[in-house]
Amino acid sequence: MRYMNRHWPRMLVTLVPVVFALMHALGTLPMGLMHRLDGIFYDARLRATQEQSHDDRIAIVDIDEKSLAEIGRWPWSRNKLATLTDVLFDQQKIAILGFDVVFAEPDDSSGAVHLTDLVQQRADLNAAMVTQLAEIRKELDYDAMFARTLQHRPVVLGYYFTSEATRRTSGVLPSPVIAQSSPVPAQATRAPWNGYGSNIPSLAQAAPLAGFFNSFTDPDGIVRSLPLIAFFDGKGYESLSLAIFRQLIKTPQVTGGFAPETPAGAVLQSVILHRGTQQFTIPVDDRAGLLVPYRGHGGVTGGSFTYVSASDVLSGRLPANSLKGKIVLVGSTAPGIVDLRATPMDAVYPGIEVHANVLSGLLDRRFLVKPDYAIGYEVVALLLAGVVLAAVLPALSALQACFMALLVGGGLIGLNLWLYLADGLVLPMASQVFVVAASFVLNMSYGYFIESRSKRELVQLFGTYVPPELVQEMMQDPGRYSMQARNEELTVMFCDMRGFTQLSEHMEPVALQQLLNRLFNELTTLIRASRGTVDKYMGDCVMAFWGAPVTTPNHASLAVGAALAMKQAIERINKEPGYSQMPTIGMGIGLSTGPMCVGDMGSEIRRSYTVIGNAVNVGSRLEGLSKIYGVPVVATETTRRQSPDFVWQELDRVRVKGVSQPITIFSPVALVCDVLPVQVNELDLWQDLLAHYRAQSWSQCDMLMPPLLETGQAKPLYALYAQRIAQMRRQPYDPDWDGVTNFETK
Repeated sequence: MRYMNRHWPRMLVTLVPVVFALMHALGTLPMGLMHRLDGIFYDARLRATQEQSHDDRIAIVDIDEKSLAEIGRWPWSRNKLATLTDVLFDQQKIAILGFDVVFAEPDDSSGAVHLTDLVQQRADLNAAMVTQLAEIRKELDYDAMFARTLQHRPVVLGYYFTSEATRRTSGVLPSPVIAQSSPVPAQATRAPWNGYGSNIPSLAQAAPLAGFFNSFTDPDGIVRSLPLIAFFDGKGYESLSLAIFRQLIKTPQVTGGFAPETPAGAVLQSVILHRGTQQFTIPVDDRAGLLVPYRGHGGVTGGSFTYVSASDVLSGRLPANSLKGKIVLVGSTAPGIVDLRATPMDAVYPGIEVHANVLSGLLDRRFLVKPDYAIGYEVVALLLAGVVLAAVLPALSALQACFMALLVGGGLIGLNLWLYLADGLVLPMASQVFVVAASFVLNMSYGYFIESRSKRELVQLFGTYVPPELVQEMMQDPGRYSMQARNEELTVMFCDMRGFTQLSEHMEPVALQQLLNRLFNELTTLIRASRGTVDKYMGDCVMAFWGAPVTTPNHASLAVGAALAMKQAIERINKEPGYSQMPTIGMGIGLSTGPMCVGDMGSEIRRSYTVIGNAVNVGSRLEGLSKIYGVPVVATETTRRQSPDFVWQELDRVRVKGVSQPITIFSPVALVCDVLPVQVNELDLWQDLLAHYRAQSWSQCDMLMPPLLETGQAKPLYALYAQRIAQMRRQPYDPDWDGVTNFETK
């Protein structure tokens, strides 16, 4: 309940796309873009899973450009088509012939009509001549010739239905395969046909089996499905592919598999072929259509089906029996005949091959269909995705939310693809992808704009303490940062600039102020460049720390690098012409790494984001010891251990004021990659001297000290130890001495 109270506005925003997607799925607010995306997703699935194999059972006799050039322009005379039919059956021994052509007009190309007119107009012709001319006219009746060729052969003619404002009919329809039904199927209203163009009576009588060759063109111009059954005047007629398939399996009886009646009417779910006790069920969609199971790319070079030029068949160039036992479809790929379609496979695809793919799918019982429960599936998927995203996304970071959105979207896509591959179910996908993407974007946008206020507050709180780049980093997840006190392991720095007492004697107050401000600018820039947080300025001292408010694992190494860079900056300023004649500006830095309490501390009048703790006290003490040991930087052993990129010189073991335990202190020399061999030798020699010093081996110390004093870089340090050795060798050997130097005031 607490979670709901905190995140309910963001959850409601996440559910907004779900509402629109549900309205689209239910048809209340159909969105064309969503339909287009579903088409794109379907095409992608189809191309990714296409067989790309050759179906040797089906051949296409192509009325191609070559045929038009050799035989003449289309339409050809029916005697040539009769010859083509005879050659296919008698010489090639084909199994069945289907025409993707309609013969809607009589063929008068032979001149028989003119001969009849001549007989009627010439009264001077004798009876013998009239009889002779009548015999000649019979020989010139190409329609009758073609009809005789078609008789008693497994031939399926083609025709088409129309859906125009004006009802127009021509030719003779074949017998319907589904008789008048009551109530009228809903598909009859979804794909209303009000006219047709069929074959002339003589041909329709000679070849009574025919199928329509209409297709469904989606709004984007792509042919993805063909109607298997078309309802005209309440009766169901079969497609060309179905008619050929029924002819192959001996024309079984056809019935419709209807779902329970809806307000729109009885819905045809399947086409059932009956023969005896056997039946073959073909699922259809809400338009009585079947999604075309494309095998691959189309055309002569597509490789899915065998293409034979019609001119090669007519001329005898095609060897006999080349098409023996095949299902032959006659159609055209010539652009001038305008039987080319845009399909998911190709932008230009032969219309005859679309039917060949459907026929191939029927033979293989390979169906792709959008089931009647597709809407229910879509609604359930949308609700589940929306609820999951609305419940989970508000609690996640941007990266986690992105991963969750990808997980939900991937799960929905994976389920969709599995149902497609396993059962041939084509289910909506676009609305679900839209919901996942839009919910993620809206959720993140809401979080971004709402959180902008807290981000501005974050800038106000930390902008004066930490570098801008760290503030930007903090703004990525502002909920993680606050002024609330917490314990963290950090590294603190105390930097004190020395020599300002002498400088004040040589400089006017304004000039001294300008110099101090310049020094602070230089040092602060270096601190912030290394992800450090400036705590405060105390006179000529700067206090800073690393590791908060942004967690920085390598805080110690960053602090050491900043300290060495600050030392070089001071040396550079001392060499500038304006300051070369003035007292040298010195610097002492103390570095301490350890547990500290960090947070907003102070009074109601004035507060500050600072650190406190024993490690902070140690850092302050070490800054003072830098002057005593004559080195610019003094650090604790913890700092040294967490900064392996630097070469260190051990200084001493000390006990400072306020700390009971001894501390081993070090000074950074340089980066490991920058150290010189002479420096390495010097450090080795120094480490030997320290060992003898703690062992009270004064004679050995006397032997090692001169080379260090002559060549060493840290001469004040070596001079300090030379003085200590000289004092301690006058004292008797102390077995209880631990080698620790005590500082009561530091």
